[in-house]
Amino acid sequence: MGDGGFEQLDKVQQGLVSRAQVAAAGMTRSCLRWRLHTKRWKVVLPGVFAMFTGDLHREQQLIAALLYGGPDARLTGAVAMTVHGFRSAPDERCVRIVVPCGRRVPSTGFVRVHRTKRPDPFARRVGTFRVASPERSVVEAARAAVDRRRVRAWVAEAVQVGHCTVEDLVRELRAAPRAGTAVLRLAIDEVIAGVRSVAEGDARALLAGSAVLPGLVWNPRLIGPAGVVLPTPDGWVAEADLAVEVDSREYHLSPEGWERTMRRHRQLAEAGALVLHFSPQQIREEPAAFVRSVERAYLTRLAASHRSRIDIVSAPRS
Repeated sequence: MGDGGFEQLDKVQQGLVSRAQVAAAGMTRSCLRWRLHTKRWKVVLPGVFAMFTGDLHREQQLIAALLYGGPDARLTGAVAMTVHGFRSAPDERCVRIVVPCGRRVPSTGFVRVHRTKRPDPFARRVGTFRVASPERSVVEAARAAVDRRRVRAWVAEAVQVGHCTVEDLVRELRAAPRAGTAVLRLAIDEVIAGVRSVAEGDARALLAGSAVLPGLVWNPRLIGPAGVVLPTPDGWVAEADLAVEVDSREYHLSPEGWERTMRRHRQLAEAGALVLHFSPQQIREEPAAFVRSVERAYLTRLAASHRSRIDIVSAPRS
């Protein structure tokens, strides 16, 4: 039998084929052995063959892992986040797949197999790949992570970009095994409280430890004198009409981003607010100086007997 019988599979599966597909195409075992023996084909995983002899590139590894796991297998964790388009997805060398609990498929080679008793009702196909839902992918990746800032970035991106909602993450987190989820729970709590980025999360954690400042509200909706709706600041000290803005350089590289920031600043200042701007780098590299700066501004407003003129219309649940 020539390779023509695998022409369609070759296009879709990029030169990879499973043992079951070989049998369904009518190839005999002796023919398969001959192709492997003569190195026309090669074994890449148990029961998965490459119709070529070179190394597999990343997409081929994902296809091979799914062929190995069977028709019910799904990509999960970091690799699934990459397929979903997460910019913050970690670079993990292995390929993680999830299979139903009853499947006897061991981890091998570059494939790590996870078993579940909970089928993912929101699993989907992205291009040629079968993947777990974004929320399950994030939860599975976070359970293996220890870096709080990285997990915070995944959760923030998931919600900001629209991969899934906070409610989706909470639902998945409640259903998942509790082991390894402490860091993820903190990150989700921050998003619920209104934190929208890694740098905001750093700022929130630092300012929450201040013995001088009252609690800040993050990303509240504000209304100024005469009922004017104001821009939403990152952090807000209501008692002093004090805004703490975390300005990402990436966001402000364009002239439009800079103009938008200046317009926000001007509108808040005209309503009587004091606006403090900090870069993520300043917060990360000079945390004590960042906290002192906000504390000094707050105390200065109190010493000047500042009276709040701006009301909070609504704020995320803290």
